[in-house]
Amino acid sequence: MHLELTIQTAEREQFVNITSQLNALLAKSGVKDGCCTVFVSHTTAALTVNEDADPDVMEDLLSFLQKMVPLKNGYRHREGNSDAHIKASLLGCSLHLIIKDGYFDLGTWQGVFLAEFDGPRSRTVKVWID
Repeated sequence: MHLELTIQTAEREQFVNITSQLNALLAKSGVKDGCCTVFVSHTTAALTVNEDADPDVMEDLLSFLQKMVPLKNGYRHREGNSDAHIKASLLGCSLHLIIKDGYFDLGTWQGVFLAEFDGPRSRTVKVWID
């Protein structure tokens, strides 16, 4: 089953928790056990699984990425968003999630996040459940 989410981001760089939207799609699908592939079809956005109980974790991650890959660093790409491409490549564009008993088999504190590095934009997240 192929589904899509559209996520509107509000900042140039931010993490958006999309766990509840993914859970809603899973509930609609009726799949009880299986796998789910989540893919973001953009070169300046990424996906990650991390802690969703304390928002400071995601702020710390974003701060670290900004220090590791600064906005301006003598990049050659004319659009001025090379940092966004690099950050997206570091995190990756897809996730593979396990479905067990009708729920994503995430750890107690885990959530799924869309990482925006060149916003604000409308982002498409493709979801394949089987």
